[in-house]
Amino acid sequence: MTEYVAFLRGINVGGNKKIKMDALRSAFESLGFQRVRTVLASGNVLFDAAEPDPLAITRQIQEKLSSAFGLDVGIMVRTRRQIGDLVDADPFSAVKVTPDTRLYVTFFADRLRGKLKTRHEPHQEALKMLGVSSGEVCSAIELSPGAGTPELMKFIDKEFGRENTTRNWNTVLKIHDKMAGPIG
Repeated sequence: MTEYVAFLRGINVGGNKKIKMDALRSAFESLGFQRVRTVLASGNVLFDAAEPDPLAITRQIQEKLSSAFGLDVGIMVRTRRQIGDLVDADPFSAVKVTPDTRLYVTFFADRLRGKLKTRHEPHQEALKMLGVSSGEVCSAIELSPGAGTPELMKFIDKEFGRENTTRNWNTVLKIHDKMAGPIG
């Protein structure tokens, strides 16, 4: 069995694509996944599966969410090891964090095409993008007029396409802790 997390794009955000967490857990369990649990109510599902191919798992989840809820949802699947490697990389260690700093990880469905310019700053020093891997981009944004979370999301969608979903770094750490926690 491999432990996975599925990040679902746009679930229960801004009143859109509402799915109750117990219904989401049931949908995942109906696919034969084990130890299904959700983290927060924003489309983070941890589970174990015998299937070793994340792309096959992604297709299964997409079909299930479409048939069960009538939703076409972007899904980014990562293994416990991938999340552990991301956390171990400590991508924000060089970022000076203030009360207005927000740290985000954007997960992509496919490998990024082209090269990300590290420390790309489209909003006058407010946004720093750090390339971590071919499947994620870490961003640090200093909130200011014209530079906030919505601007970051628009920039990422424009720069890399909409097949992504973004999580706050604290959410990623919480998921990592739950994945690394005791089994059972």
